[in-house]
Amino acid sequence: MSNGDIFVGEVIGTAILILFGAGVCAAVTLRHSKARAAGWVVIAFGWGFGVLAGAYTAAPLSGGQLNPAVTLGIAIDTGKWGKVWVYLLGQIVGAMLGAVLAYLVYLAQFQANGRTQESTEADGPVPTLGIFSTIPEIRNPVANLITEIIATMALVLPVLAFGLTKGLGESGTTALIVSLLVVGIGLSLGGPTGYAINPARDLGPRIVHTFLPIPNKGTSDWSYAWIPVLGPLIGGALAGALYNAAF
Repeated sequence: MSNGDIFVGEVIGTAILILFGAGVCAAVTLRHSKARAAGWVVIAFGWGFGVLAGAYTAAPLSGGQLNPAVTLGIAIDTGKWGKVWVYLLGQIVGAMLGAVLAYLVYLAQFQANGRTQESTEADGPVPTLGIFSTIPEIRNPVANLITEIIATMALVLPVLAFGLTKGLGESGTTALIVSLLVVGIGLSLGGPTGYAINPARDLGPRIVHTFLPIPNKGTSDWSYAWIPVLGPLIGGALAGALYNAAF
């Protein structure tokens, strides 16, 4: 695969991933959305379908990694580092593009945020950062970092192991299985931090949130931003090293 193919594939695939993921978060969070308050299960499946659509779309061009933690784990396992920077660049750009697209889909809802006829606590503005990036339920940097490391290992280690399962590769169902894995991680491990498990998925949309003209959007919380970047990178690296040693 050429650098150009990898970059384009990762941009498109990651943009689709974030479009679905940020889109389902917007659908569940924003007022005047038909899916408002649909719940955590809907969010977990929305992100899973985003992985499914993005990975299948990007696969012919780049293999559909869509995640710096996965890219890092693969590089540590295989020792091939020459194209890592292309993957990472494509993933960050794609994540930012996907966040902008999700914003445009819900443009009217974002513009109406907090704009009501009566100013009451019940109908006040909705904080919007959680649509784009992760926010911990309990702010404890050590605990939050551990959560992201373990959850990312639970993603990257099986992803690497799927490569040993010959039938999955031949059937073309690897992306489907990975998407179901992401749903499972969201349901089982996503409660404490919102399961970034992907540095690009959190950092790219957080950058976009900082600059988008959303009324009453609240903070972009850059003091927390290092955890959903570093945690998944550590988890991906540990998974790659463990897979290389054990398999």
